[in-house]
Amino acid sequence: MTTTPLDAHRQLNATSPGLAEAQEIIDDRGVEFVYFQAITITGRVVGKVVPARHFHRLSVKGVQQHQTAVANLQSTREGDLMAGGVHAPEYTAVPDLDTFAVLPWDTSFARVFCRLYEPDHLIDRAGAEFACDSRGLLHRMHAGFSDRTGLELRTGCEPEMTWQGEGLEAQFRPGSSPAYHIEHLERNRPIVKKVVQYAQALGLDMVEGDYEDEFQVELNFMFDRADLTADRLTTYRQICKQVARELGIHASFMPKPATGMMGNGCHHNFSLWRDDEVNVLVDPGVTELHLSTVGQHALGGLLAHSAGAMLVNGSTVNSYKRYWDAGQFAPSRINWGLDNKTCTVRLSANGRLEYKLPDAAVNPYLSHAVILAACEDGMKNAIDPGAPTRGSSYDTVQDERFPALPLTLGEAIDAFRADEVLTQALGPELSALLVDFHADEWARFCGVVTDWERQMYWNDAP
Repeated sequence: MTTTPLDAHRQLNATSPGLAEAQEIIDDRGVEFVYFQAITITGRVVGKVVPARHFHRLSVKGVQQHQTAVANLQSTREGDLMAGGVHAPEYTAVPDLDTFAVLPWDTSFARVFCRLYEPDHLIDRAGAEFACDSRGLLHRMHAGFSDRTGLELRTGCEPEMTWQGEGLEAQFRPGSSPAYHIEHLERNRPIVKKVVQYAQALGLDMVEGDYEDEFQVELNFMFDRADLTADRLTTYRQICKQVARELGIHASFMPKPATGMMGNGCHHNFSLWRDDEVNVLVDPGVTELHLSTVGQHALGGLLAHSAGAMLVNGSTVNSYKRYWDAGQFAPSRINWGLDNKTCTVRLSANGRLEYKLPDAAVNPYLSHAVILAACEDGMKNAIDPGAPTRGSSYDTVQDERFPALPLTLGEAIDAFRADEVLTQALGPELSALLVDFHADEWARFCGVVTDWERQMYWNDAP
């Protein structure tokens, strides 16, 4: 009898020391409930709450959810439920026990991240990996990338976000900026303190943070393997929402909160490592800012596929308001530069590439998946990134060797459809669902009358 991926995960959990360790924590700390968490295509966290006395059994068996949950149970404008409709089967969510953690704000609750599988009762694909599980996809893609290249993708994210509430308004001289102002960090001290405390309790190694713009705070955690970074970014978002509830304020990861406000990005800083010790983006012994041949080709692939990747990196209608606002450090052209903050990709002085297209609402599992696919294609085909951009990229023309940056969600859908490397890497089912989901969102937006239109046209004629 063939062992399916679902069987293998269940067997792993049944024999894992991690199951006994988690159960011991539950008993010692008085945990009463555990969230079994899964990730949707938009990065939303869904799942079930399990009484702790059933944790052992369900850690091996898994829990069931309707497959349309992976698309947020979103219906199209015509009323059809996405990701298979009302008659779709359930998926089985089986936890990765090494992600078990007690919630520091209420130690009677814990959480664990799950990977998703087709249920084992199906005639076809029984027990197979669920094709639209973005978290499981990243695990598989990173393992395959490492097998083929001998390299590990390590990343760190810069999660900019908006905090709004009484007393959080910025106060600064006209024509200047409150960025980096310690006084404004002091205004946000209760937020910073709680977020960092909770994050450290949940295993995030918090390293630094600053006040970026009015209402905008960025708190960073240490870089690590890409799949761990994706889990930690998801955890960070959940922490911020909890802190906002406790303080009676609002926390938002909306990419462009308002016209004229700084957009919320989520820059991905990445490097490629061999044998845990060697960053192959740089050559040892070379002191000036530079990229190795491997690094150049990886960068070339990333640039070549950045247009297609925009459906992931800028996944909402609102995302594209950020790229239109030239001069606020968001890229508007596909290019790269040596420590140049106006470019799509910046080579920093410590041998990492900073990818500035992902925004605050990005699904981090998909963003890392497309980085893997793009970089590997660049390395495989020796794609040349060209010369670095000198000066402000806002004053240069688009490099004709690379597609133009999509500036609406509609353009991003078309660019993703045309990128065979990315659609093949994500697979036909997930690629089709991403297109359907975002095409419906674009259609909904195009059919809505906005406040801007009322202001422009209500009294315009005769």
